[in-house]
Amino acid sequence: MDVSALQKARYNYKPKLPAILSGSIEDITVEFGDPTEAISDREELRDIFKNTYGKPFATFVKGKHDQIKRELKVGVILSGGQAPGGHNVIAGLFDGMKKGNPNSTLYGFKAGPSGLIDNKTVVLTQEKIDEYRNTGGFDIIGSGRTKIETPQQFASSLETAKKLSLDAVVVIGGDDSNTNAALLAEYFLANGSTTQVIGCPKTIDGDLKNEHIETSFGFDTACKTYSELIGNLCRDTNSAKKYWHFIKLMGRAASHIALECAFQTQPNICLISEEVEAQAHSLNQIVDQICASIALRAKNGDNFGVVLVPEGLVEFIPEIKKLIDELNDAIAAEEKSFAEVTNFIDQLYWLSSRISEPSYRVMQSLPPDIAQQFLMDRDPHGNVQVSRIETEKLLVGMVEKRLAVMKGENKYSGKFSALSHFFGYEGRCAFPSNFDSDYCYSLGFSAFVLIMAGLTGYLSSVRNLIAPADKWIAGGVPLTMMMNLEQRHGSKKPVIKKALVELNDKPFKTFVEKRDLWAEKTCFLFPGAIQYFGPPEVCDQPTITLKLEY
Repeated sequence: MDVSALQKARYNYKPKLPAILSGSIEDITVEFGDPTEAISDREELRDIFKNTYGKPFATFVKGKHDQIKRELKVGVILSGGQAPGGHNVIAGLFDGMKKGNPNSTLYGFKAGPSGLIDNKTVVLTQEKIDEYRNTGGFDIIGSGRTKIETPQQFASSLETAKKLSLDAVVVIGGDDSNTNAALLAEYFLANGSTTQVIGCPKTIDGDLKNEHIETSFGFDTACKTYSELIGNLCRDTNSAKKYWHFIKLMGRAASHIALECAFQTQPNICLISEEVEAQAHSLNQIVDQICASIALRAKNGDNFGVVLVPEGLVEFIPEIKKLIDELNDAIAAEEKSFAEVTNFIDQLYWLSSRISEPSYRVMQSLPPDIAQQFLMDRDPHGNVQVSRIETEKLLVGMVEKRLAVMKGENKYSGKFSALSHFFGYEGRCAFPSNFDSDYCYSLGFSAFVLIMAGLTGYLSSVRNLIAPADKWIAGGVPLTMMMNLEQRHGSKKPVIKKALVELNDKPFKTFVEKRDLWAEKTCFLFPGAIQYFGPPEVCDQPTITLKLEY
């Protein structure tokens, strides 16, 4: 197989491990902390998770463990969207298992959770693992978004575990996938199965974290990849001095990516969805904010700049959020009737009697090409596919109109030319940074130790991540402690709560201190490409957000 020079070099990279995991595995044991409680809805969740609720924190320490070298059969699942480093989680798990016992077997479930349901597997060999070390993507076994939620799906998953005599299943995924892992762990125990379930925290959006899960894997690489592209555009617009670049970035539920990329590149404007919601900013107020920066810079002769827009921004703008909620409800209630209406004008008429008058006015105020995006095919939950709404283009259009009015009022005399971009898939399968390569490998190895300790319903945890890797602290966190109940499909369901940008925490406050200067002056930073070889201060650094938080 032909490979690039970088790919060949990355195969040979040796990920760094926490000190406790880098020595003899016979010297690793588990120390337990206090029992845990869920974030909220504790009584209800205790009732749902009768066998797995309230487990203690687990930390790996030096000591003897008589089961550490037993032969294992483990299945691994890649679930949900891709994130850089997934292959290294599998490599860390594989290497740990083989270090414990060379006869251990690792099965890869093909195409996500459906592979477990349908018993579609591939045995992962040393040769196969070596082809994917330190590389991006999930193509070693493929991923999928199937949810294990029906009684039949749970029963089929248990049947697969029995047929393969699995000691454990490792689920590599985000908040929804690891909620599924928690439910699977509970189901197995409730039905007398000894198959353990361990999760690993994945999502480039950065919204699966807490004090014990400092970051989700892939976030570091994705932000560095996007920041390289943003930095390139900053350099380009500072050279041509004639374009405003409006850049939408991944992050539907939270603005962590936009905030981190802002720290790395210092754009003129970075919108933070959580702030928009907290201050109930209207779409017009957001446009005013952008236009204020454009006018201010124009006075200095700077008719160029960069604006960062989180993917999920529209869902945080009060009048748009209300419109989306009403659209979701109206279309879900009469799905077949709506499907028969294919013309946009007819769709508007269909909606006129089914959503409120204020929401209908908002719908009519949107440019027709943008408004139609609110009515596209729904996602698997029956909701608007927010990622397909071209918020960056909506803002460009509204800014153009507002600037024309301001020009007529002698409040603006500059020139405005805009280009729009969406950076999303470009970051999901990048070669993982050294940080993500090390972190993911450590998560996978930790998953092995959690299995050997006989634990189930845990999320692999590696902490103290701003320190060098040998100072990292490895262990596990009970999945139920991150849960609350949320309304899904008309009823309350247990869900791992997403971690949003906290407006009172140091990262956001640091951003607020700097953004007025960025809005007026040209302060761009140019981070360049991810570096894999060189001094640690260049190659091994975590995100700025993580440094500020810890």
